[in-house]
Amino acid sequence: MMKRLCLLFTVFGLFVFKLNAQQTNKKPNIIFILTDDLGYGDIGVFFQNERKDRADRSEPWTATPNIDSLAYSGAMLTQNYCAAPVCAPSRASILLGMSQGHANVRDNQFDKALADNYTLASVLDSLGYTTAAIGKWGLQGDSNNVEVWPAHPLNRGFDYFFGYMRHRDGHEHYPKEGLYRGIKEVWDNHVNITDKLDKCYTADLWTARTKKWIVDFEKENKDKPFFIYLAYETPHAVLELPTQAYPEGKGLHGGLQWLDEAGHMINTASGKIDSYYHPDYADATYDDDKERSTPEVAWPDINKRYATDIRRIDDGIGDIIQLLKDLNIYDNTLVVFTSDNGPSIESYLPEKITPEFFNSFGPFDGIKRDCWEAGIRMPTIASWPAKIPAGSKIDLPSTSYDWMATFTDAAGLPAPESCDGVSLLPSLTGNGIQQKGLVYVEYFQNESTPGFPEFAPAHRKRKRGQMQVIRFDDTVGVRYNIKSADDDFEIYDVVHDPQEINNLADNASVKTLQQKMKDKVLQVRMADTAAARPYDSTYIPAINSRNTSAGLRWKFYEGSFPWVPDVSSLKAIDSGTVKTFDPSLIKKNKTGILCIEGFIKLPADAVYNFYLNADAPAFVRLHEAQLIDADYGYKKNTVKTSGVKLKAGLHPVRLYYRYSPAAHHILKFQWQTGHNSRKDVTAGTMNY
Repeated sequence: MMKRLCLLFTVFGLFVFKLNAQQTNKKPNIIFILTDDLGYGDIGVFFQNERKDRADRSEPWTATPNIDSLAYSGAMLTQNYCAAPVCAPSRASILLGMSQGHANVRDNQFDKALADNYTLASVLDSLGYTTAAIGKWGLQGDSNNVEVWPAHPLNRGFDYFFGYMRHRDGHEHYPKEGLYRGIKEVWDNHVNITDKLDKCYTADLWTARTKKWIVDFEKENKDKPFFIYLAYETPHAVLELPTQAYPEGKGLHGGLQWLDEAGHMINTASGKIDSYYHPDYADATYDDDKERSTPEVAWPDINKRYATDIRRIDDGIGDIIQLLKDLNIYDNTLVVFTSDNGPSIESYLPEKITPEFFNSFGPFDGIKRDCWEAGIRMPTIASWPAKIPAGSKIDLPSTSYDWMATFTDAAGLPAPESCDGVSLLPSLTGNGIQQKGLVYVEYFQNESTPGFPEFAPAHRKRKRGQMQVIRFDDTVGVRYNIKSADDDFEIYDVVHDPQEINNLADNASVKTLQQKMKDKVLQVRMADTAAARPYDSTYIPAINSRNTSAGLRWKFYEGSFPWVPDVSSLKAIDSGTVKTFDPSLIKKNKTGILCIEGFIKLPADAVYNFYLNADAPAFVRLHEAQLIDADYGYKKNTVKTSGVKLKAGLHPVRLYYRYSPAAHHILKFQWQTGHNSRKDVTAGTMNY
């Protein structure tokens, strides 16, 4: 009998092993959680726990136990950046997988239509995912006719949307009551359901709707993965409070629940709106004068609100994670938590919030709208128990537009070439070779950095104007109030000097680095007339290369791809050299991607117009800039053009083309200067 039981347990053990193996081989579910104006210093594991451990009663602290647990289950990305220090451009870069050198939403272009191109949702949809966006959008296009918002999430790859469409709606956390900022609109796909949302605090609403969507999806789609873009608009600005304590329990049968009853849509839609303070903060006091002999005073109301709002997000995340466990999908779900930009000083209440109270900026200087580290360094966590070792700490510099490449990699394909990011999976999982990514930020705002005494004197009340950031390894270059491309960068070793106090720019040893930064920021972007920069008129510098020879190198990557892919992680099956950008010279009987690269030698400083005409999708990069995108929605044999100011000399070009053996290949790549006639780009040099 014992022998038979042992055999039974052995067989059962094998069955469980096979089941777990199948689950981990399946494409992961992906949940991307984005908060609004949450600082690096607001999260326990990133900074607040250190304040607590110091036990200095003059330095109050908050707690985020569930977010901390998420970090312990996976990886903390301690040097992860947003693409811009304010929400609209930051979110656009995330969704498009593009830096602010290429994303079409820049600066303060709130409600501008997100470009009709590949998005996180559309690429994952192509890879078999069902996609949902829940929470704040703000990238719909400011049409007066709500039925035709051009960049509604359903027009940008999402299968389902529930949330605030307009940017300004996110300035109120009780949509129906509109307590401080007026009534707002919550949309269920194309239906405004605000009239049903009595007493619905939005952080609770988004959490409950997310949980219900996951439960419903899993009932019908056991073998299909999902992607959720969960975008909280808290703790931003208005700092309203929930109606009551977070419901007991978590997950499938506890915590927040979606009731779907008009007037009582969720199980916290009762009681008094804007009334509940978390008990850890309701009666909290601190040593305001740093005198132990005097009585402590109560936290200011605004700070109690701020801490409660963050704790509410934390509770919601713990609730969602428990749901994943209850549904047995936790191990194979990749959960990313981050913020759109640094902490804010904004408040729509009589009392203004200040990040100084909790040092929401962490060990850095700056706030929202700053390009100092605290404005753009994000508290970022990635958890995927099946793949990411628990307790990992990733110090690799990375950025928010790396997530498109990371998610497509997790789903089994490289990202579109239009993506400026790199996959972070090698660092997160410990498998593979991690490529270096690009950390690049540009933003304009005509105010100044606050004069907080915690900030370095050189940063206090610093005029922002046009700002720019580029990072090379441990070193960051920062420019404020830029007047021309010749302005020097301030250069900081942010690993050893996170507050950016010791400007290295005057050191002779960084002279070469200074010029490298000035050149690089011109070579990684394209000008946008809707967001003009003082360096737009500068001719893009050529590169120095002594080891060159005539011709262009080509490589062929076999495979059927839904887009023109980034081939850097692929292995070429063949390669060679040619003299022209002509795919008919490269005869292949396979479907794949043809990459032709080399250097164009330009005779003079000039404005060069480039033209591309192809029978299949193609993409051209000049340096690291997106010169011509003939991929997404491209109609074959349509001429795509781009003009750019280039200095005389060598400029690297990479042309990608979706090759089919049955096609009659057309790939005309031409240029033109002034009133001269177009010429084929045929003369190339290479330095391999």
